[in-house]
Amino acid sequence: MSDAVIYEARGDIGVITLDRPDNRNSMTPELLDAFAKASYAAKMDTSVRCVVVTGNGTSFSAGADFKATLQRDDVAGARSPDEKSYAMYEPFLSLLEVEVPVIGALNGHAVGGGFGLALVCDIRIAAREGKYGANFVALGLAPGMAISHLLPRLIGVARASELLFTGRLLGGDEAAHYGIVNRVVPAAQVLPEAMNMARMIADNAPFAVRETKRAIYRGLAIQKAQDAAREEAHYQAMSVATEDAREGIDALLAKRKPTFTGR
Repeated sequence: MSDAVIYEARGDIGVITLDRPDNRNSMTPELLDAFAKASYAAKMDTSVRCVVVTGNGTSFSAGADFKATLQRDDVAGARSPDEKSYAMYEPFLSLLEVEVPVIGALNGHAVGGGFGLALVCDIRIAAREGKYGANFVALGLAPGMAISHLLPRLIGVARASELLFTGRLLGGDEAAHYGIVNRVVPAAQVLPEAMNMARMIADNAPFAVRETKRAIYRGLAIQKAQDAAREEAHYQAMSVATEDAREGIDALLAKRKPTFTGR
């Protein structure tokens, strides 16, 4: 079987591609492990001046695979429920360690943890046909992937609160209106648009671009996103154990409206 995530350098632009379209590029252990390797390859590739992250198929990433697991117990050292929850997101969070600008080419839906992957990119180009957002509460879950840290910093507390409290997903045009994505185009144009922007970035002085990225995030770094994700993981692990979470996931798989009891 081919790698679930592919890294390649196209000249001085690195491209990470999630390649499990049949499973909507969801967060299976296989895909997460492959993403960690691809992200590390991009980080260590001194020839690239910009990195583009995209997916094959109609989804950028649909987030967790609810037929599999919400927590990883197959990772060495992940023992407590908190650590098992954090381990789900650690591969995607590793993208924050890439020093050059990262463009998310959101070829389709980005939901839950997949939405979090979009948020850890520096710039986002979205497909008009896609759906975007974090629907954790609709499944009886507390948030993860540092979304409660990243989204308010991107679009403000009021709008982030609306989306996180309701779990509502946005179409591409509305995501652009909210300021979640930089541009929205038809799905077929997402990757070409992202590559054009990457070309503009890569044509600039590499040292100056890297230092500009560092300067931007130094100014925003009230706390590290990884720290926020660990804090979230504690409460997400608690929510995973609730009856409401089981009901939310059962309802999702059965394509029915969930009935939450507060237990």
